[in-house]
Amino acid sequence: MDRRLYWFIGLLAPVVVWSWIGPHDRFTWWLESAPVVAGVPVIVALQRRFALSTLLLGLLWLHCVVLLVGGHYTYALVPAGEWAKAAFGWTRNNYDKLGHFTQGFVPAILTREILLRTSPLGKAGQPASKWLGFLTVCVCLAFSAFYELIEWFTAVTSGEAANDFLGTQGDPWDTQTDMLWALIGAVLAVTILWRWHNRSLAKTLARG
Repeated sequence: MDRRLYWFIGLLAPVVVWSWIGPHDRFTWWLESAPVVAGVPVIVALQRRFALSTLLLGLLWLHCVVLLVGGHYTYALVPAGEWAKAAFGWTRNNYDKLGHFTQGFVPAILTREILLRTSPLGKAGQPASKWLGFLTVCVCLAFSAFYELIEWFTAVTSGEAANDFLGTQGDPWDTQTDMLWALIGAVLAVTILWRWHNRSLAKTLARG
């Protein structure tokens, strides 16, 4: 197995254990941590045939941590968000906005990497390559909207048990601002990380 994957799993495992022990609500933990539970085995299974760049692995680790912290406390009760709420005079705990920003920022690099490696968008100098950034952002915004539909469906089917998962905290525009933060994250990722991502991906592909 790729040594980078050992680092990824080794650094993530303690966070998973901490998050699992004594969460605020076990049902919410499963809802919030589901992407980690489902995604990490996929990363491990595909790493030999479709090795991810080091930059992407690092960002995925960070995204997993954000999700696991939210799953442990529930997004509305994360201590860092409570501190920021008191420090800046906010009316709500905004940790969930960090989560949705990450939901755009990290999948943008994942989407970009997949498109670079599997589509004409990755061929430099070709007309299609000019659409890479735009389509990457579109995919991330579509994913964010789809995730909001999942939250809505979960709330409808689970009733009160899904309140912590929704984390609207009485904000009528919570869904719209969630998608806005995901959009901001995706735009920033493709704008500021593209050179770093190109170099990281090139090294990974050269490694074979």
